[in-house]
Amino acid sequence: MTYAKRVDVNQKEIVKTLRDYGASVVDLSKVGHGVPDLLVGYAGLTILVEVKSSEKATFTDAQLEFMKRWYGGALIRINDVESAIRLVNLIDAETDTDEQ
Repeated sequence: MTYAKRVDVNQKEIVKTLRDYGASVVDLSKVGHGVPDLLVGYAGLTILVEVKSSEKATFTDAQLEFMKRWYGGALIRINDVESAIRLVNLIDAETDTDEQ
């Protein structure tokens, strides 16, 4: 079975933003089989990120199946650069709270 391995048009900008904020990012978009697009490391956390081009974009059947069977760490959806920044800020806020 062949899987679509398209990269959403906003992924490059989202990756750049995450890296600019100090995250390490590995592009997994060519893996297929429903595996999320990005592996992100930030503040000691590892997060799987599925990039979508808009809030209206839907998950594929393979992505839904992967999510159903994923028992690891966080798996989130990011639609835009602003969401990427919110993710980093949320982690920073939680990390600051934990240190107090």
